Amino acid sequence: MSSTLTPRPLRASDPARQLRGTMAAVRLSFTWFGTRKTLTSEQKSQAAESFGAAGQFLSAGKKLLDTRHPAFQAVTGIRTRLAGLWRGMSLPYPEPGIRLIRQADIEFFHHAANLLQGELTQAVAELDAHFEELKAAACERLGQLFNAADYPQSLRGLFAVEWDFPSLEPPAYLRELNPELFRQEQARVAARFEEAVQLAEEAFIAEFGQLVGHLTERLSGHDDGRPKIFRDSVIENLRTFFERFQQLNVRNDAQLDELVAEAQRIVQGVAPQRLREDGTLRQSVASQLSAVQSVLDGLLVDRPRRRILRSPK
Repeated sequence: MSSTLTPRPLRASDPARQLRGTMAAVRLSFTWFGTRKTLTSEQKSQAAESFGAAGQFLSAGKKLLDTRHPAFQAVTGIRTRLAGLWRGMSLPYPEPGIRLIRQADIEFFHHAANLLQGELTQAVAELDAHFEELKAAACERLGQLFNAADYPQSLRGLFAVEWDFPSLEPPAYLRELNPELFRQEQARVAARFEEAVQLAEEAFIAEFGQLVGHLTERLSGHDDGRPKIFRDSVIENLRTFFERFQQLNVRNDAQLDELVAEAQRIVQGVAPQRLREDGTLRQSVASQLSAVQSVLDGLLVDRPRRRILRSPK
């Protein structure tokens, strides 16, 4: 999911500074009821006996609920969509749990996340309505391992999502309190954004390579002498990448820009159904994408080495 706002181009001369000036930190966190529980020492010992093993060398657990139940899958599906929204509108940042979002997209993200949060609340309520049914099924399947104390009275409030926009900048009061420490913190943040630029570039190359490689394999491969089947989403995912790359790319890497433009030209105006029906077109698109993939493979191998060579240490 992406914003309908027109992206503002970033200056290529200093991508880290531009990233720092136009992006904000966004953090997404979940509260999630755990559906697995480790067996007690006594239970592990009993299980180990059937194998002639020592209980202390056995790791075992039990599944509290059937996560394949439609009501449970509806809840986890919304979590997947929330995480996809967060990742799709942001870039990596070298701190766990934090990504960078365009300041212009914060309002859109907040609105979309709010809608999904509402869907999650409704889905959890529906799951809770099936809770007794799920516990009864667990009791039947777990047998003597079932323990009613493992289950809460209700599932409401045990599945939740939160997001915030933490500041990455050193606090202003530090400038007056300790100017030298403030300078050090400024330098630390600047270095983090330099790394964020590299992380974003590497993430784009890896994602692009995976998408192109998958589409090429689907178009050129065969199963029992017949062309492989592919879904429309294989091409749509690539087109979504083009949009994200245009909006979020922060480094002027001419080679990567050219490869993305070339892949975009190759699939422009090509409908998935035409690729299924027109063998000549299918072969042509596969051949052209294979050439792009070949160059991308070189970037994927070479990029970590380049990053090390740029390191001042």
